[in-house]
Amino acid sequence: MAGSEAVSAILERGPSGPHPTAEKGGPGGPRSPVFDAYAARAQFPILSRTVNGKPLVYLDSAASAQKPRAVIDALTAAMEGSYANVHRGLHTLANETTEAFEAARESVARFVNAETPDNIVWTKGGTEAINLVASSLGQSIQPGDEIIVSQMEHHSNIVPWHLLRERRG
Repeated sequence: MAGSEAVSAILERGPSGPHPTAEKGGPGGPRSPVFDAYAARAQFPILSRTVNGKPLVYLDSAASAQKPRAVIDALTAAMEGSYANVHRGLHTLANETTEAFEAARESVARFVNAETPDNIVWTKGGTEAINLVASSLGQSIQPGDEIIVSQMEHHSNIVPWHLLRERRG
């Protein structure tokens, strides 16, 4: 399965096949997927490791997210078969890579029910995404406005807001 096809399959049907559903709001009401934590965990090869004799628990995804098997397979397929710059070339590999990139954007847009794929913005991770949001909101923040963060936040969700406070008051 090509990289973009693997990503599309995961987004369309879930990592382990069609999602079971549970009724919400009574008969005929909206349905939502039932989350199976064990099935989700099984998709991440690194989580099969043990540390100090116990299953690995990884809670630092804001810094470096572990990858599920489908992503590893899609990346491998892309690296081996059609890797090139996106939107930067007219040759076959660039066209294939751009097509896969935009197909993934469309799949994610459907998955999150975005109005249009243009609403999907790719970032390198949580830190970059938070920095972009803080920078964007920072243009309209006025002295006296409040941004509330807790002590439980990841460092990447504290520093940008502190820097914004220093700049804007």
